[in-house]
Amino acid sequence: MSEGDAPTTWGRVEADGTVYVRTADGERAVGQVPDVPESEALAFFTRRYDALELEVSLLERRVRSGALSPDDAAGSIKTVRKAVTDANAVGDLDSLLTRLQGLQPVVDEARAAARAEKTKQLEEVRAAKDKAVVEAEALATGNDWRGGVNRFRSLLDDWKALPRLDRATDDALWHRFSTARTTYTRRRKQQFAQQNEQRDGARVAKEQLVEEAEALATSTEWGPTTGAYRDLMTRWKAAGSAPRGVDEALWRRFRAAQDTFFSAKQTANAAMDAEFQVNADAKTALLDEAEAQILPVTDLGKARVAYRELLERWSALGKVPRDAIRPLDARLRAIETAVTEAEEHRWRRTNPEARARAEDTASKLEAQIANLEEQAAKADARGDEKKAQQARDSAATYREWLAQAQQAASDFSG
Repeated sequence: MSEGDAPTTWGRVEADGTVYVRTADGERAVGQVPDVPESEALAFFTRRYDALELEVSLLERRVRSGALSPDDAAGSIKTVRKAVTDANAVGDLDSLLTRLQGLQPVVDEARAAARAEKTKQLEEVRAAKDKAVVEAEALATGNDWRGGVNRFRSLLDDWKALPRLDRATDDALWHRFSTARTTYTRRRKQQFAQQNEQRDGARVAKEQLVEEAEALATSTEWGPTTGAYRDLMTRWKAAGSAPRGVDEALWRRFRAAQDTFFSAKQTANAAMDAEFQVNADAKTALLDEAEAQILPVTDLGKARVAYRELLERWSALGKVPRDAIRPLDARLRAIETAVTEAEEHRWRRTNPEARARAEDTASKLEAQIANLEEQAAKADARGDEKKAQQARDSAATYREWLAQAQQAASDFSG
């Protein structure tokens, strides 16, 4: 109560010491203090008012600052209002009630803000759960069998950390999420079961391939066995993957069998190459001798005899190392080609039919030239210079052809 407010404004004291407080509803007794002066009796009850006024002021500060939640603020206002309404105190109790009533809009505004914030948070929660459901449904139709498990676990942890929505909405979203997770888990189990079945089938197939490879490891049939190993490798690749540890162990056995065979083959080939090198040196010397005798071919008869002798001596020398086959064969074929071309050239020169055709062609060209020269002479006699020049030009062309035909005929004379 302020110093300007006289206690007697809000209360009075009867002769028997009963103290009354004045409110808008009238007077009511708040207590009795006998045998003391009136001012002292009033002071006792005004101090109680001051305590109430301080409580109202503190409540105002807490409510307006937002220190109390709307529900807590409403509860505190209700409690203090009851204390003020029933207070055994002397003072402006009506003003305290008015001040408490003035806090109600503040509480209503805070409650509305809280509802808006809660609505916003729930919308964010719903959006987060919707997003999780959409991702879960996408994962459920995918084939990420390793990463998908970890992602579903993370999504579930995030879901559990989110507040619940209203029951119907939350249950509907959870049903979609749970269904997606169940679908993914079922498909994943089916996938791994199928993989296990396939890998077990690959294990059986590869065990058979290993047994075949090991059976061939000591073979000395180098060509056929090399082809067999090539076929085994093709079948190995087509068999697919066995369980990892088993697959690696089977591959080591398969590779060891291959290495055993091809190492022995390489050793045998090296020994044969060393043996065949003597033949290669002999054939090289033989080719050097033959090339000096035959090339270039100037005497076809001697060349034929030398070439036949070359082939006889060549066959008698036997095999050579593999890397020497191609260059030696190339030199032999070059000698053969030179002899063959010389034979073909000689045949063309001595062919009676070809010679007759060449001579006939030359004879016809000579006749045509004579005819053109006669035409030119007649045209000159008529004074037709143009016709005469045309005939002479044509005769010149035929003379060129005649020279070529005569050269061809002369080729058959020797």
